Amino acid sequence: MAAPRVLAIVLAGGEGKRLMPLTIDRAKPAVPFGGHYRLIDFSLSNMVNSGFLRVVVLTQYKSHSLDRHISKTWRMSSMLGNYVAPVPAQQRMGKHWFLGSADAIYQSLNLVDDERPDYVVITGADNIYRMDFSQMLEHHIASGLPLTVAGIRQPKSLADQFGVIETDPKAPGKIKAFVEKPKDTPGLPDSPNEVLASMGNYIMSVDAMREAVTVDAADDNSKHDMGGNIVPWFVNQGAAGVYDFKDNEVPGSTDRDRNYWRDVGTLDAFYEAHQDLISVTPVFNLYNDRWPLYTGYDAGMPPAKFVYGHHERLGHAIDSIVSPGVIVSGGEVISSVLSPGVRINSWSSVRSSVILDGANVGRNTVVNRAILDKNVRVEEGAMVGIDHEHDRARGFTVTESGITVVAKGQIVTR
Repeated sequence: MAAPRVLAIVLAGGEGKRLMPLTIDRAKPAVPFGGHYRLIDFSLSNMVNSGFLRVVVLTQYKSHSLDRHISKTWRMSSMLGNYVAPVPAQQRMGKHWFLGSADAIYQSLNLVDDERPDYVVITGADNIYRMDFSQMLEHHIASGLPLTVAGIRQPKSLADQFGVIETDPKAPGKIKAFVEKPKDTPGLPDSPNEVLASMGNYIMSVDAMREAVTVDAADDNSKHDMGGNIVPWFVNQGAAGVYDFKDNEVPGSTDRDRNYWRDVGTLDAFYEAHQDLISVTPVFNLYNDRWPLYTGYDAGMPPAKFVYGHHERLGHAIDSIVSPGVIVSGGEVISSVLSPGVRINSWSSVRSSVILDGANVGRNTVVNRAILDKNVRVEEGAMVGIDHEHDRARGFTVTESGITVVAKGQIVTR
């Protein structure tokens, strides 16, 4: 029996307003993460490791750096008909851009017509996780249902932060209700203190998907959202199933990072996800070579370098990730992530921070619990993340948890 034909669609059109100022001039999926990756690399790596090698990426807002990254990095064998193709909003169905995730699919049905798949896998482009979607596809086919939604177990106390999947005890695996951010919801039969939250990952049989997004497009009252409109449409017909993420077995995963999933939609979540990477036994392990994470972000970069060995001028990094092209010249780096091309100069201290590409931290400076975007320059003697009122006065963002964020290209003075 021939393998089913699958088209993967990655939704990468979000503005990422809650990640400002990191998204001032780039789409959220193009935001650097984990040193030399971009957020979209995690979704695309999951697809290709799952064996799904025909992928379209639907883009919309500030997509130049995202398009450039995909075109330079994600090249497949044309001889085998494989591809990763960025597709911008094209106003194919009227004089408007994508009105929501469901409308993005509707306006891109020509891509489905071109590929003629049996099934469509749909994911977002800005979550951090590993997942073998081929296992979810097997589950979808076996269920006989036209839609399968991936769900991840979360504490019941956090239910009001997610779209929650309520299952049918009489029909295991079938969705009884899909409720957005409920104040009260029943726990799982096998774990009363947990709920299944939607991961924003879907598999649909292609004819059912086409019908659903077409009906939705004709509804003027719809928000044209996959989670808010399409999933409930299937649920109301008794046609939606759930795939429990805990059943997904990713090669090389450890007990500690198994079933890790993080939505990095806020600055605090973005920062915390970086901290998950750098412990001795990482909460999310970048070093799993059986399910590799692909990127071409640091092509041509030289190795990282640490210089000066004098006890008063010691270039060193501890409990940190240091990317290619970084120079630590007589400064200290502790519990931090340094992206390609960063320079840390003498007698400076970088602690619990995320430093993006090309940033330069000058001599005798302190950077503490901060995110510095690309090409930020911290001048000699300046402090970041020490006095939050002073940080705000200089125009920097300070989050609820006290993370100072400096926008791309800014100069930090005393």
